[in-house]
Amino acid sequence: MSLKDTAGKSYGLSAAKRRPMTILYFFDAGSRPSLEGLLTLNQVAKGSKAGALTVWAITMSPKEKASDIARKAGVTFPVLIDEGGKVSDAYRARQVLPSVCVVGPGGKVLDSFQGGGKATEAMLVRVAERSLQRKDTTLARAIGDEVLKKNPGNAKARAVKGYAALRQKKMKEAEAVFAGLARQGGEAEVLGKEGLATVYAKGKQPEKALALAKEVEGKAPRRGYVNVVKGDILYAQNRKKEAEAEYVKASSRTEGEPYQQASRYNQLGRLYSGSDRSGKARDMFDKAVEIDPYYIEGTTNKGVTLEKEGKWDQALASYRSALAVNPGDAFAAALARRAEEMVALSKDAGRKERMDRLVKDLADRFRSRKAEGIKRDDEWSSGPTVLTFVDFQEKGGLAERDGFSTVLLTRLSENLNASGRVKIVERALVERVLEELNLGSSKLADPETALKLGKLFAARLIGTGSLLHLPEGSVLSMRVIDTETSGIVQTEIRTLDPSGSVDEELFRINRDMLKMVMEKYPLRGFVAKVEGEEVLLNLGAKQGVVKGTRFDVLEEGAGIAYKGKKLAAAPKAVAQMEIVSVEPEFSRAKVTRKDRPLKQDDKVQERAN
Repeated sequence: MSLKDTAGKSYGLSAAKRRPMTILYFFDAGSRPSLEGLLTLNQVAKGSKAGALTVWAITMSPKEKASDIARKAGVTFPVLIDEGGKVSDAYRARQVLPSVCVVGPGGKVLDSFQGGGKATEAMLVRVAERSLQRKDTTLARAIGDEVLKKNPGNAKARAVKGYAALRQKKMKEAEAVFAGLARQGGEAEVLGKEGLATVYAKGKQPEKALALAKEVEGKAPRRGYVNVVKGDILYAQNRKKEAEAEYVKASSRTEGEPYQQASRYNQLGRLYSGSDRSGKARDMFDKAVEIDPYYIEGTTNKGVTLEKEGKWDQALASYRSALAVNPGDAFAAALARRAEEMVALSKDAGRKERMDRLVKDLADRFRSRKAEGIKRDDEWSSGPTVLTFVDFQEKGGLAERDGFSTVLLTRLSENLNASGRVKIVERALVERVLEELNLGSSKLADPETALKLGKLFAARLIGTGSLLHLPEGSVLSMRVIDTETSGIVQTEIRTLDPSGSVDEELFRINRDMLKMVMEKYPLRGFVAKVEGEEVLLNLGAKQGVVKGTRFDVLEEGAGIAYKGKKLAAAPKAVAQMEIVSVEPEFSRAKVTRKDRPLKQDDKVQERAN
């Protein structure tokens, strides 16, 4: 079905299927309640960022009248004319106006409201709640503020503001909002104490959180969210049986706010997944997404359980479903790229056969302790700086999303590989070898095992570590180890937010690792040929040379004689050059400074800055 706006432009209603949320506002241009609702929605739409909220106003009123109303009100969204009422009938919006339908992913009608006044207020609160579900905390707060302007006593709108502040890490503000609600009594008191329990759980005050959760259970025994809070605290204390009991209670209690409901099933599913109950876990994740179509955490968690069973095509379908709801979710995108690689591998018979042979050969060498390590053509020239990551152990609480360490390593590997300076061992190969050797997380935590694996993959460096899930975020502790010396050459400790973007922290880790590699493992080679002010080096893309890399030409110092011994002097730089073009085996550099003519076999070394 399609409608035209007051200017004659067509809008296909099927487009709503491709948007995360669309508000269809059916109104009568001659009705005061309709116009009041239209003005309120327009105020909200004007205050939202571009693309955050889609509103279509639909009316069976004459085009001229609707156009006049829209112009006078300064309406910023399309006003569509439903001649004959076909669309209004399809959404059962003819008899009572205004009527509102909130349309979610896939064109599914999530909510409907009829009438003005209180119904308009209830609609706005629900849109604010749906915005929280979509992780759009800015829009949720803006709509909550609009409701509270007209009705400061609306407890649900105030709770939305509290949870929006909580998700924005504004703990003091969230605590103040919930404390204010808790003092009011009735429904507001329950909402407030529920929110305070969440604040205290995330603020390292588990005893206060548990006490409030118990109080809420007594006042509102059919609400399940506080059982999720209790379960998360108990799980972090390694009281997993008690945690499971709380998650089971939560899954059986049906009352709660829309943005809380999916977690009742998700956390139980996460626990099942971690204890090898994948079938039951997927049932829980399906229920989470059914009750909240924006809850892509459940969709990706389901995909991870399918990965663990080798069902990569089904896992990929789950990740793509998540991306259809939120195309900007970096977590789902990273998992999808990894699954695509595994599906492609399974369909490429030749590549799969080669991979199978290599996996068997590497596994046999590991068992027979014949890891060969790194071979060099000569003592000076560098080979590629190869790095492999071993899966990080995840500890602490039960993270909302499964596969966090996998996503981190996938993204970090992609970034480092893209630099051209470091070569990352293919993740698919590493995982296949670990599977063949049946090396679990406990064995991988052994430094000797990790070093042996690094040498097996001919990697100079190996990255290993852990993720500690805490209420306020996840702490990444990473060590980079030199497989030849067994020394730790770099450590990284970062606090990450699994529910938000980790791009900034990953960028910093990537930058720090590249800086470390250039400083501690500079590329070294020889001048292969001199052509005027340009030279050819025996290093190319295979060794990690990229356009713009700078080199010093080194000359051995004369040394110093002292008490019958000759003390070696540090080499000095007699020229500098910058790479202008790169081939796989060699590169061409432009000389930028020289103290003497350059010649074949002059030694060169990468400059770190």
